[in-house]
Amino acid sequence: MSIIHEVATMTAKGQITLPKAVRRALKVDVGSKVAFDLQDDGQVVVSRAAAEHEDPAIAAFLDLLAGDVQAGRHVRAIPDDLA
Repeated sequence: MSIIHEVATMTAKGQITLPKAVRRALKVDVGSKVAFDLQDDGQVVVSRAAAEHEDPAIAAFLDLLAGDVQAGRHVRAIPDDLA
């Protein structure tokens, strides 16, 4: 079952516009790379393509920090004895 179901129309040049809900879910913006993977059953999986220099662990940590900032939580400095 789909969480989001959207439909896009292909232009004469073979281009589509990703619907806003999909762009938000994938966290993509202008200049972002999007990957299309065709599965054996004919389904296409669309995902945000990781930048060549992007570390998944760091990206997850930065997403966590962004959530804290949006929620109004503050990050405390690392104590001197742990730094």
